[in-house]
Amino acid sequence: MSVNDAVPLVPPDRLARNSVGLAHIIFFVVAAAAPLTAVVGASPAAFAFGNGAGVPGAFVLAGLLYLVFSVGFAAMSRHIGGAGAFYTYIAQGLGRPAGVGGAFVALVTYSAVQIAVYALFGVFVAAALAPLGLDAPWWLWALVALVAVMFCGQRNIAFSGAILGVCMLAEIAILLLLDIGILVKGGGPEGFTFSSFAPATVFAPGLGVALVFVIGSFIGFEATAIFGEEAEQPEKTIPRATYIAVLLITVFYAFSTWAAVQFYGPTQVQSVAASGLETFYFTAAGAVLGGWSVEVMNLLLITSLFACILSFHNTLNRYFFALGREGLALKSLGKVHAVHGSPHVAGYVQSAVAAVILALFVLSGADAYTVVFSFMSALAVIGILAVQVLVSLAILRFFRTTRTGHGPWTTLIAPLLGLVGLVGALGLVISNLSLLTGSESPVVAAFPYGIALVFLIGVGFALVIRAQRPDLYASLGEVFG
Repeated sequence: MSVNDAVPLVPPDRLARNSVGLAHIIFFVVAAAAPLTAVVGASPAAFAFGNGAGVPGAFVLAGLLYLVFSVGFAAMSRHIGGAGAFYTYIAQGLGRPAGVGGAFVALVTYSAVQIAVYALFGVFVAAALAPLGLDAPWWLWALVALVAVMFCGQRNIAFSGAILGVCMLAEIAILLLLDIGILVKGGGPEGFTFSSFAPATVFAPGLGVALVFVIGSFIGFEATAIFGEEAEQPEKTIPRATYIAVLLITVFYAFSTWAAVQFYGPTQVQSVAASGLETFYFTAAGAVLGGWSVEVMNLLLITSLFACILSFHNTLNRYFFALGREGLALKSLGKVHAVHGSPHVAGYVQSAVAAVILALFVLSGADAYTVVFSFMSALAVIGILAVQVLVSLAILRFFRTTRTGHGPWTTLIAPLLGLVGLVGALGLVISNLSLLTGSESPVVAAFPYGIALVFLIGVGFALVIRAQRPDLYASLGEVFG
């Protein structure tokens, strides 16, 4: 029998079942959150422009918001599943047109964050290799990363999970060493204090601005549900992974930022951060652990960014795969690799899309950091919050119309609280867009309208399908149920 005649090991339109366990899924979520990048890259801005010493408390508030959101989210995951994640939730709860609209927004969101991280990866690698004589533009290293990520995405999902696990543990380890080192040294000039978690400090002026950066650090949250089709015992694994991942991210971010407050002192941390956002953590690492830690932290920042890209690559693959299998996009996107059970066609297509977008930025002469990274990050934060608002509404309506046996806390109170919190967070981000991007560009100001337009285009697309292909429309959002 020839290779071409070999019997596929997995069905051509089904992802490999039982491929990932609890640990792998947690790795995907935490890797997407990119702990080192979030702490070293985002939190200094939160310290400088937000509520200063209250940033650790802001991370706790954001974590509590997502834990409350997770109550209904995890409960609903027991009744639906598959690779569509938020798309499936919205379709099941709010109807097929809203589901398709949400899917379109999610595609834009994750494409934006992937482009943003590719640019940042290229910047960091170019800076790290230039002193060694390898002086190449940022986009070349971004392209190298794109090819490597595409290769990894073609493999079984557990392969990516293993890579993400190693990268995540390494970046967490260096930050924990710094945190513990600060504790061992007895803190900084003001000793130890837990004032960062006191209401007066947390709810000080600037909390709204801090939350803009803090909320963005939780992007990648839906990775727990998007691997439902490939998870072992998904009805148990997905809820557990959701809660554990949110708790880990929250505790780690809060602890690491609290340690930084101890090092610089609650009264000084804001001014220090404002005077040097890029050196905020590196200065502390050099003073506490020594010069070697600065070099290691720079290296791990690069691996952290790679892990982040790989995680979002796998997430995007499964969105393209879900839309292809449902007939909303090219049917070939819904095919899986005969051996690895991965959505390999979707991986090729979305990598090609990313390459084209990056090329357009390069040809336009856009700066990698101040334009590509900053603009795309802001667009992603708006997009993910908008989708999460839709999911909250979908959860409320799903449990209102479906008998599941869950109590009012799960089906009404927690989803409603999550909805209010997410709407508030979205309002804060939109009102602080210029600060988040560092730009007053009308392009940036148009991002919220752009996301709304993408949603409406998706809704319109679904309505056209309903009119022209009612058989296809009837199956939308249920292929994965």
